Amino acid sequence: MTTPALTDPDWINGTLTAARPQAVAALLRYFRDLETAEEAFQEACLRALKSWPMNGPPRDPAAWLILVGRNATLDGVRRRARHDPLPPDDQLSDLDDAEASIAERLDNSHYRDDVLRLLFICCHPELPATQQIALALRIVSGLSVKQIARAFLVSEAAMEQRITRAKARIARADVPFEAPGPVERAERLGTVAAMVYLVFNEGYSAGQDPDRTGLCDDAIRLARLLLRLFPTEPEIMGLTALMLLQHARADARFDGDGRVILLEAQDRTQWDRHRIAEGLALIDKAMRHRRPGAYQIQAAIAALHARAIRPDETDWAQIDALYAALEYLQPSPVVTLNRAVAVSKVKGAEAALAMIEPLAPQLSSYFHFFGARGAFLLQLGRREEARVAFDRAIALANTAAEADHIRTHLDQLMSTS
Repeated sequence: MTTPALTDPDWINGTLTAARPQAVAALLRYFRDLETAEEAFQEACLRALKSWPMNGPPRDPAAWLILVGRNATLDGVRRRARHDPLPPDDQLSDLDDAEASIAERLDNSHYRDDVLRLLFICCHPELPATQQIALALRIVSGLSVKQIARAFLVSEAAMEQRITRAKARIARADVPFEAPGPVERAERLGTVAAMVYLVFNEGYSAGQDPDRTGLCDDAIRLARLLLRLFPTEPEIMGLTALMLLQHARADARFDGDGRVILLEAQDRTQWDRHRIAEGLALIDKAMRHRRPGAYQIQAAIAALHARAIRPDETDWAQIDALYAALEYLQPSPVVTLNRAVAVSKVKGAEAALAMIEPLAPQLSSYFHFFGARGAFLLQLGRREEARVAFDRAIALANTAAEADHIRTHLDQLMSTS
């Protein structure tokens, strides 16, 4: 008898999303064409949505999708050549021998090599960096154009054009569908790492949306793959540590009603100490290499939060210094905005507000800018200005939880006015 939890739409959609990297990567190895691999995976997903609720989920969903996607695509060729058609859908989940063979290969180096090959192809130097990351997010992780556009703070139309141009450029360039050698891998590593972190951030910023929060685990898995390939690269250690330390707070970030709980108010006993221990060990190891980078600095900041048993033990002065180093290494209005929070703890809200005011033109569509500005204004007693900033933040909120968090500030304003 089929277990209902394993055949409901949420479980199936989550399983398809999780299987996407290895399935598309393996199909790319078979067909050596990006569009064909994508189409084969989509066809397999359609068949899964039809077959799994009736027949139950397969033993290994990724292997099933690879097998069915490959056969469905080959069947199109066979039909055109008047060969035998693909077996009926109700027989597909009975192909145990073929499925087992693929599953076995997914358990060894094929999985690693296939996924890394796909990552490096999407991040090929023939493409501008922005197109590389956008294409990898779309192909490897299956994010929608809207989600990728939000990550890049651009319009959906602009992102759609960017992805379309990237696919066309790969096709014209006749990119070799092979994993590059060690030198070329190292050259592309920064772009791949940025893509992995953007995947993580998409899941992290999704609140409690079950369809997207799994991206955090997906990104950590991809980072671990990179770390196995580059075991002495401190920035990959830093990236993996950063994501582990941030994701360790997942269970404490929202209350039972889905409302955001700020870092200082979180129940730190709910933090995942196993992830924290792994993240701290990785960042300590990375720092011993004495080759600082942006991910290592961000991980060091997260480590200071993780090491503080209570909020009042947080070393905000050191966090401010680390953000200053990050500003120098990787100038960005978002970095400055984050630093301003530390500055508010060390020097007060007025100094923090003065720091972020020049960022207004660049962050005019950024939810967190107006949320932080409103909080600083509220601390300074500038209540009407704070209300305007909070209203703007609500209008820009990406999730219901973000909007609800800002409304609590507005409720505070109303109750004391």
